[in-house]
Amino acid sequence: MAINRRDFISTTAATLAGAGVLSSLLPTTSLLARTLTAVDASAVNIDQLRPRMLQDAQYRTSRLGLDPRIWNWHRDMAAIAMPANYYEASLADWPAFGSFLREQRCEVVVVGGGLLGASTALHLAEAGVDVILVEKDHIGSGASGRNGGQMTPGIARWAAETILEKFSPDEAKRLWRFASVEAMDLVDELRERYGFECDRKYGHITAAIHPGHMGPLVANADARRRLGDTAVKVIGPYELQEEYVRSGIYHGANIDNIGGQVQPLALLRGLIYGFARLGGRVYDGTQVKGIRQDAGSAIIETEQGVIRASKAVVLGVHGATKKFISGSSTTVPFFTYVAVTPPLPVDINALIPSGLPVYDTQLQIDYYRPVRDNRLLFGGQGTGNSWSPRDVNNYLLDRIRTVFPQLEQPELEYSWGGISDLTLNGATDARKSDDSVPVYMVHGWSGHGVAQTVRIGKAISDDFTGRNHDFTMLTRIEHSSIPLGSYLSPMAIPLIKGALGVISTLNPAEMVSF
Repeated sequence: MAINRRDFISTTAATLAGAGVLSSLLPTTSLLARTLTAVDASAVNIDQLRPRMLQDAQYRTSRLGLDPRIWNWHRDMAAIAMPANYYEASLADWPAFGSFLREQRCEVVVVGGGLLGASTALHLAEAGVDVILVEKDHIGSGASGRNGGQMTPGIARWAAETILEKFSPDEAKRLWRFASVEAMDLVDELRERYGFECDRKYGHITAAIHPGHMGPLVANADARRRLGDTAVKVIGPYELQEEYVRSGIYHGANIDNIGGQVQPLALLRGLIYGFARLGGRVYDGTQVKGIRQDAGSAIIETEQGVIRASKAVVLGVHGATKKFISGSSTTVPFFTYVAVTPPLPVDINALIPSGLPVYDTQLQIDYYRPVRDNRLLFGGQGTGNSWSPRDVNNYLLDRIRTVFPQLEQPELEYSWGGISDLTLNGATDARKSDDSVPVYMVHGWSGHGVAQTVRIGKAISDDFTGRNHDFTMLTRIEHSSIPLGSYLSPMAIPLIKGALGVISTLNPAEMVSF
């Protein structure tokens, strides 16, 4: 039987808290591109926005502004330079948009240039809505351009079993399809519609680190079948090692045909490219200081001036949502880390013959996947404070040696940190205010949201245009407040991890849900 991490965390934390023309590729000509002003038009050349993958990564200085708490590392980095992370280094240079210089008006303002904001803006623009998107740093500076790139079904950490517990059978089937097949298919549809590449690959492995973990994996596969999903199969250790992953530390796995992998920064840039082709206005280097309602419009205050939104505001700012809403936060931030090796001395197919991304069932999960030029991307760990590059590299190298001892002296060429956030119950927190100009907000991805952020962006657009009630379905998930959540993180996360680690040590066969 699996220990439910959501309930354990909830109890513990509660105690602690006391610009362009319409694309000819589009299927309809009814969407008229907005005419850009001289200020807007000078910012970028739209054709340069289509992401272009390089054959291999090229070491260079990053052009993305970063949160001061996170970092990029490269083995050849100069002492004063911030190197590009692997994703940025494996893409051709991309122009910055620049901040606006005067008051702006539109129907909807999207705050945050990550996958959620980009998808929402794109889908609204496809519906003929006048949208402005603003980003405080650069497009891709945050988690959407820095995550592990693995696409797994579910609502954050809510897998099939939990969704069955929380919803009626019909609602559970609808929500599971939304967070699995529809989320993955939408990524493919957008990639094809706007003609960009993002190294999309299909399939995913969840590997059992202990024989006792096979029971929960079987239960998960069975729950998915109850929801009408037959895309996952359970295999034993021999088949896993022979055909999928050449590591002797696993005791079987779930093979998921719905999941997959993607180059997340390329995907994000592709969505922004599509938005710009529809005449969408994008401003980076634009810090939003506050949002207020005034005389039938929402006023978005920035350091450069104000933007007036007549119909809606969308917050896609991850853990920073609390800056713009009243009341306590529902999330706690945490730091996580990713690294990429140089081209390996052995064919990566000798390590991962299936080519599928993997994550395992240990408390502090490993996740890894093959990437271009015979490299291995490997990530893991979640901390309350940001670890140093040295500590991260030592940790990840040790994990690589554990998983693949045949790599006697593995090396890293790139590593970087990022910030995610989690909710107490493990599900994404989606809300819509009852203001005259409603504010949509979504946060709390718990490190699982590459495809779902794209799908929820479409759900926000569909709600705004009255097309369906998918977003309302998400808002019915209840969440508990976490007073001082961002301040508790450095203390709460180590305590929770320590307690869960003791449980895992005392009974390693009992899987803490992931």
